[in-house]
Amino acid sequence: MPGDIVRSAPASPAQFTHFTMQKTKKSVAKRFKITATGKMMRRTPGFRHLLSAKSTKAKRRASRDKQVAPGHAAPLKRCLPFGL
Repeated sequence: MPGDIVRSAPASPAQFTHFTMQKTKKSVAKRFKITATGKMMRRTPGFRHLLSAKSTKAKRRASRDKQVAPGHAAPLKRCLPFGL
């Protein structure tokens, strides 16, 4: 009839051609970096204060970035879809 509203069937997922954009997890982006070869690097924790109590050797070693273990790196890499 002329005044009736025609309702189509609900949209199926196959009809959508675009996907939602995956966002970067900013808390992970601030704490970790991905190297050119794909390894994840992190800072050594516990070196912001009370440094006089720590040995020179410990402070020197803490100044270098550490590699994240591969088992821990996999979920963290998913939080950084654009590499950063």
